[in-house]
Amino acid sequence: MTARVLVADDQSVVREGLVLLLGLLPGIEVVGSAGDGEAALRLVAAERPDVVLMDLRMPRMDGVEATRRIRAEFPDTQVVVLTTYADDESVFAALRAGARGFLTKSADADEIARAVEAVMNGDAQLDPGVQRRLISTVTALQVPPDASVPAAPAAPGRSAPPEPPDAGSRPSPSGEPSSPAAARTAGGRGAAPAGLTPRELEVLRLIARGLSNAEIAAALYVSEATVKTHINNLFAKTGLRDRAQAVAYAYRNGLADPS
Repeated sequence: MTARVLVADDQSVVREGLVLLLGLLPGIEVVGSAGDGEAALRLVAAERPDVVLMDLRMPRMDGVEATRRIRAEFPDTQVVVLTTYADDESVFAALRAGARGFLTKSADADEIARAVEAVMNGDAQLDPGVQRRLISTVTALQVPPDASVPAAPAAPGRSAPPEPPDAGSRPSPSGEPSSPAAARTAGGRGAAPAGLTPRELEVLRLIARGLSNAEIAAALYVSEATVKTHINNLFAKTGLRDRAQAVAYAYRNGLADPS
């Protein structure tokens, strides 16, 4: 299947170079190029490309706003950001706007081709450095599972009531832990939220490790179609839109493998 790609970059040398480079790659057809976000939006409306390679800093309409408009008005068109800027503010703004890929301009032809293929298959593709910082940011925001809220002081003249036993330490009649905190302690990993099945949880952990659908299928000895079904189910249960959000979700909820 040929990917129809639009290039948006305000620097003519970079834009023309990308058009020439992409034209040499098998399975990619360049359907146009734009020098700013407004022109990119008009070309997307006219050409309906599969993927837009989007710069961030452009005149008239920047790449973040153009990405937001494209994803809202043309949801079948995916956006891969290709930019010089990889600071946290740019990364998070682009991902919030709906970009499914984020690469720096140091990326080579193979990396760009993989990103185009990934987003067309419903996956996300992040520059390795960007993914590491995303994970570091999310894990820094985590609240330790055993963190507790201090009890309110007793009213003057009254003694505080005795504390009940920790609910997380009491086993249920079936012998299973009775709370997510207890499940973490018992299993050494986060409890499955949102009604995820053990297999969906396993797929989520592998996504958080950066594995593709094909790699997950090989690791679990199932077909890629089965993996896609599990991913669709866990996305529906958790309200996630893409793999970047899934990675953040796994680390925020203590569900990712520590390695």
